[in-house]
Amino acid sequence: METQLEKVLMDTAARPDTVGALVANRQGLCLVAKGDIDPNVSGIGMAIAQQVAKLEPNSTVPATICLYSGNKRCVIKNDGRITAVIFKQLTANSATGN
Repeated sequence: METQLEKVLMDTAARPDTVGALVANRQGLCLVAKGDIDPNVSGIGMAIAQQVAKLEPNSTVPATICLYSGNKRCVIKNDGRITAVIFKQLTANSATGN
């Protein structure tokens, strides 16, 4: 499983707008991180995803959380087993939709 996670994170981190990405387990412990991202963010990302899931407890589709600050973005997604946290830097191309 770790090999697959590392491959997905390598592909994600290779995108021009991605600063860093990580995957955390159910306890919020970082399983793997790539790029410029603090592994300690894993617990915070997992906690945010759990709180957002309480907004619609009967939903079968996991929520995607997007946090914006200036020209930076944090995307968090939890599927019940793992949580992904991706930091992105908005670029001229991503701002125009290209």
